[in-house]
Amino acid sequence: MCGIFAYSGPKNNAGEIVVQGLKKLEYRGYDSWGIAFSKEKKIDLIRKVGKIGEFNLEHNKIPESTLAIGHSRWATHGGVTEANAHPHVDENNDFAVVHNGIIENYRELREELQKKVYTFTSDTATETILHLIADYAKADTFVVAARKALKRLKGRFAMLVIKGDEQKIIAARRGSPLIIGVGEGEFFVASDIPAFLQHTRKVMYIDDNEMVVVNEKPHFYNFNTGEEVQKRIVRIDWEAESAEKGDFEHFMLKEITEQKDTIYRAINQNDSEILHLADEIKNAYGTFLIGCGTAAKVCHAASYLFSKVAKRHVNIVVGSEFPSHQDFLKEKSLVIAVSQSGETADTLEASEVAKAKGSKVLSIINVEGSTMDRMSDYAIHIKAGPEKAVASTKATTSQLAILTMLAYACDGRLVEGKRLLIDTAGKINDMLNPRYEEHIHALAQKIKDVESMYVIGKAVNYPMALESAIKLQEVSYIHAEGFAGGELKHGPIALISDGTPCLALVANDESRTDILNNAMEVKARGGYIIGIAPQEEDVFDYWIKVPDAGNTSPIVNIIPVQLLAYHLAVLRQNNPDMPRNLANSVTVK
Repeated sequence: MCGIFAYSGPKNNAGEIVVQGLKKLEYRGYDSWGIAFSKEKKIDLIRKVGKIGEFNLEHNKIPESTLAIGHSRWATHGGVTEANAHPHVDENNDFAVVHNGIIENYRELREELQKKVYTFTSDTATETILHLIADYAKADTFVVAARKALKRLKGRFAMLVIKGDEQKIIAARRGSPLIIGVGEGEFFVASDIPAFLQHTRKVMYIDDNEMVVVNEKPHFYNFNTGEEVQKRIVRIDWEAESAEKGDFEHFMLKEITEQKDTIYRAINQNDSEILHLADEIKNAYGTFLIGCGTAAKVCHAASYLFSKVAKRHVNIVVGSEFPSHQDFLKEKSLVIAVSQSGETADTLEASEVAKAKGSKVLSIINVEGSTMDRMSDYAIHIKAGPEKAVASTKATTSQLAILTMLAYACDGRLVEGKRLLIDTAGKINDMLNPRYEEHIHALAQKIKDVESMYVIGKAVNYPMALESAIKLQEVSYIHAEGFAGGELKHGPIALISDGTPCLALVANDESRTDILNNAMEVKARGGYIIGIAPQEEDVFDYWIKVPDAGNTSPIVNIIPVQLLAYHLAVLRQNNPDMPRNLANSVTVK
């Protein structure tokens, strides 16, 4: 949630650099945006409601400055207004602050500051941070005042603050991502690495409860103890082009298409490390798969694979609900946390609960160096590259590939599992061609005006039915629901009327006959059956062919649904990269 970007250095176009950086972070929030920069020892401010991507630098001159901070907002506290847009400045234009996260005790702090005659001009929790720092700065230095304020904040946050008459940025975090980019005599601070990748590949990670004073060089401190912390510079291997759209109209389509390659990259792991982690799973006293949203559906699908392939029971718990299951944790338990960003607040909290109980945490993540990566006992990087569309696609199938590989490794069949996944990647390469996409586009044209859709699946494809519904909801804004096929008769079939589209996810396995019978039940009540299956069946009104992929059927079955959701979004004139009310990385609870 929310994008943060800052620049400090010798260049006098800091404001323009920040705007360009925020444009690369717009997937984190696009309700409003703003920048703050020092001018004649005071803070100058630009704030706008709407998407920063629509702001034209050629037609809008930004005053010269060598230091600036900026923010692209996803609204939590307070409506979408210019007054609630960040940055916030104090009444004297001495300080400016941007913030991502939730300040849990902001009400009591706000009341305390109001009694001191501080005036609040917004509805945000962020303004509390601003006035708190300004209040402490009456008696202390800027750095000391910031530290005192940080110590009083409860909750998860990332923040930047500047003072008009000082050439420094103070950055701090607890629970929300924030990274330093180290250039040649210049520094960048951002929520995500791709925002400054065109400027530098050198980064320094800020850990929880740390503040950084960025001046001639970054100085790191634990803001609770005041102790200075030594940090090393890490080099990032990503190509800058991987975070750009290239010739694609939208990131979502680009990332769907990249699945030709991302499965290969996901399974290109060190075999001995995978076998070691398989042993950890086998020796654990209770294994828990946790994730949120799409990652939760991946975990659900993996539970079937561990049962079928490895003959092992694993527990699945939605990340936000995991603290209520903590009494089942033991010191020998293993939590497998799945997250694209490695910054999902509920998944991080669940992992923290596990570690507090003495359990081990294995993270399956895309972003190397993320909070989850650094806090985990073990980590597997899916290597999908930057995923900038809000709706996850390539990360989903890469996560499924990793968990499939682990299931086979638990049964002593790692080589067999990798061969199956390599074969699947080849089949995906054959699928993703212009003719295939045209076939799905034609379906989207047929059903683009429907109000509701349903998706059914069975066994390992039941979680994919749930994930399919999420994809359709996220970008097309069609009311979509996923069901286990056998559950239709227990209520959902009452929702079917003439012409209601129903996607049936079919695998060529023991579940095939049952799910086709379920599809027939829907059709008998007037439903329009869209079959996603290796072969055409009489019950289908529209058939989308997928490869016969055995235990990797969830991977191949979800891809045409991703494409369908994308084309429905475009036909319904929605931006699939920026769905309403959603953001790429959910860093608030």
